[in-house]
Parts: sequence; C-alpha cells; structure tokens
Amino acid sequence: MRIDILTLFPEMFASPLQASMIGRARQNGLLQINTVNIRDFALDKHQQVDDYPYGGGAGMVMKVDVLARAIQHVKDQPGRVVYLSPQGQRLDQTIVTRLAGEDHLILLCGHYEGIDERAMTYIDEEISIGDYVLTGGELGAMVVVDAVSRLVPGVLGDDASAEDESFAEGLLEYPQFTRPRSFAEMEVPPVLLSGHHEEIRRWRKKLSLERTLLKRPDLLLNRAFDAEEQSLLEEILFVRKKEKGAKR
Repeated sequence: MRIDILTLFPEMFASPLQASMIGRARQNGLLQINTVNIRDFALDKHQQVDDYPYGGGAGMVMKVDVLARAIQHVKDQPGRVVYLSPQGQRLDQTIVTRLAGEDHLILLCGHYEGIDERAMTYIDEEISIGDYVLTGGELGAMVVVDAVSRLVPGVLGDDASAEDESFAEGLLEYPQFTRPRSFAEMEVPPVLLSGHHEEIRRWRKKLSLERTLLKRPDLLLNRAFDAEEQSLLEEILFVRKKEKGAKR
C-alpha cells in the first residue's frame, strides 16, 4: 500500500513513521509512506502557501494553485485524496477498513483557516478524528496512517489480531489476561484455563456485549443482534437486574 502525506511540516512524521510496526512494515516493503512538503509547489521565492481570505476575516487560507500542484504531483498513479478537516466525517473503524482497501491514499494536512474552497474539487473525502480543532492536520494524518496500516495484510504479523479487537465487529473487545495466573488475590477467570474453546468463545462474546453495554451503549442502538447475542444480552440484563435488586 502506498500513502502520500501532503504537509507543511514533514519533519513531524520522521520519528513516528520509523517506529514500531509501521517502521518494520516499511522496511519489509508492506507499506510505502512518503511525506511531501507542500511548500515545494509554491512558485514564488518565498514559497508562499497561504494568503488573506477574500472578503476579510481572521487567519490565512491555503492557496488552491499550490495545493493543486502538490496533489497532481503525487497522483502519478490513481489514489484517493483525503483531506484531514474538522468538518469531515468522523473517523471510525468502518471508514478505516474501507481506506485499508485502497492501493494508494493521499492525505492532505490542512492548516490555518482551511483551504481555498476551489481545492475541494481535488478532494475525494474529508475526515475528522474528533469534534475538536487542532493546529493542523498532521496528527490526524498520523492517526489515519496508524489505523489503516494495521489492516494491511502482514503488518501485524498475525492478521487475526485485528479481527478480535474493539470495533472490529461493532463491539468493544473482551477482557484479556496473561501470566501470572494469580496476582494480589486476583485470579484469571477459570473458563480461560479450561481449554474448552467453545466455552471460551461464548464467554468472550458475552463480555464484549457487556462491556459495550456499559461503556458504549450507543454502539448497540442499531445493531442487528443474532440469536446468540440476544440470548447473552438477556443473561447480562437479568444478572444486572438481580444485582441491583440485592443492593437495595
């Protein structure tokens, strides 16, 4: 997979793109990630990339001609252009999975008061990482790169790791345990030591549902529960009702 990041501050990506799984994936040829300095496409001697907005107002606006040249430069092969913007659709795992299916992503990091509206004709979609405003799109681009890269085959080593994580199936992930078996009078749940794979699978599904119900109930509002999930959810609600009654 190829990812081109259009930015005014390529130095911000130097260390993150060399570290951890992304760094190894680049070394192994699974990911090709390039940072492109938008200033290189300004034609004046001062490399001006922004200007005052027509009509007045505070702040500066990134210039359409500079952005157009930068985008066209990295589109030497077809790619999906994503503009990191607080006005974009909020990033979630569904979007991440879709983007991971692209062969070439072009991430445009916005700055100042945004970009000249005419530059939107070069943009395929806008994405936001949350309802807040950052100083620029670089941190958002890093989040997209990290989330998408993990779904590229081979990057995680064990591709099944991504399948069981939070949001992969619309639920939060079940609790995880490792050695030691006992710590500070806290024990690993016996079912995980039983060796009974079907019981373990069902326990994990139940705990995923319970965690989602407690922490992110909004994720369950439009979920089409299968028969097993419906049964497990009824068990969870029955136990919680019983516990609540016992506390009175």
